[in-house]
Amino acid sequence: MTDRPRRRLAIDLSPLRTSRDFRLVFAGGAISSFGSFITYVTIPYQVAKITDDPLMVGLIGVCELVPLLVMAFVGGALADFIDRRLLVRGGEIALAALCGVLLLNALSDEPHLWLLFVIAALTATVSGLQRPALDAMVPRLVRPEELPATMAMSSLGVQVAQLGGPAVAGLLIASVDLWLVYAFDLVTFVVSVACLSLVKAVPPPPDAERPSLRSVVTGLNYARSRPELLGTYLVDINAMFFGMPQALYPFLAMQLGGPRVLGLLYAAPSVGTLIATLTSGWTGRVHRHGLMVIVAAGFWGVGIVGAGLSHLLWLTLACLAFAGAADMVSGIFRAIMWSQTIPDHLRGRLAGIEMLSYTTGPLLGQLRSGLMARTRLGIGGSIWVGGVLCVIGTVGLALALPRFRDYNGKDGLARKQAEDQAWAARSSV
Repeated sequence: MTDRPRRRLAIDLSPLRTSRDFRLVFAGGAISSFGSFITYVTIPYQVAKITDDPLMVGLIGVCELVPLLVMAFVGGALADFIDRRLLVRGGEIALAALCGVLLLNALSDEPHLWLLFVIAALTATVSGLQRPALDAMVPRLVRPEELPATMAMSSLGVQVAQLGGPAVAGLLIASVDLWLVYAFDLVTFVVSVACLSLVKAVPPPPDAERPSLRSVVTGLNYARSRPELLGTYLVDINAMFFGMPQALYPFLAMQLGGPRVLGLLYAAPSVGTLIATLTSGWTGRVHRHGLMVIVAAGFWGVGIVGAGLSHLLWLTLACLAFAGAADMVSGIFRAIMWSQTIPDHLRGRLAGIEMLSYTTGPLLGQLRSGLMARTRLGIGGSIWVGGVLCVIGTVGLALALPRFRDYNGKDGLARKQAEDQAWAARSSV
């Protein structure tokens, strides 16, 4: 391969060079995410250890879903009205406090099961307030032409954390007390808060709307008026609902090698996502974003089918890595569509809707997989049947949403620029 094709494939690092604030957000987020993914593996493991029931692990997702359904809209409205940096930093401090409660619970002689579910719900509540502000803040830190590279870089930080965090979690769970695992996560929050404190203020757009039910409805109506946006939400929800088997990982690990394997199962998709991210340079030259989301979602389902049918550890990990690469491609193009087409004065509220789309599916998918695993299908059957349903649903949505399927990114960027100019002119009157 010559140098030019390599450059075309390699990830574009220009946002890190040109934006000091993006560097700080990227570094703090990557470190915090690393610790959070360790806790993300540890809580289901602790629930599985206490109950030995896959449905109970799946119910964690239900506890997280209920507050998200409300707080994502609240967080989105707030992100369009106040300094987005303050919301993000405040969320990190609150998440650190919740991690401290997990640490104290793990130190007790008999950790409380109910407290794990309460913390899961409260963590989702805080995330619902924080994440829309973060998603709406990042596009303001870079130039418009750097958005594809910025989305890939943001994903890179998360994917490295997803790769390293679960793997480290598996080793820590197998070798030290659980309170030390939570303590590690707590330290990462300290670093993240320090980085966010150095970021300059990100004030709301001019003439920002006050948070209210009316402002939330305005965001919902805008999303509903854009078939290409609805397509990104529905395709991802379908893929994650049918093809997200994470609630079964603690039990699948027991079949494939024990607790040390657990971290590998969580980390395997991130191997694929990391490879896809590091070779994402080509995404900036593709404009059929909707079609790419559809194709990638279908391949995600194919990978999950393979993981469910496999009885070999290496093959299961390979299939999960393939699925993770497909999910990363889908995520990059969905993020590009959101960032290049949504006007800034609606960015927070639409980020709240986006958050629901990429969290609702996985959380409900955990419940689905847990329920199906209790039938005759068992662990493996629940996984591969879900993958098949994911592919069928993706094909159906592709046929039902032609405007999403045919979406061209050049048209979307021009529309956003026109809407931003119209809002600025209206605010200056």
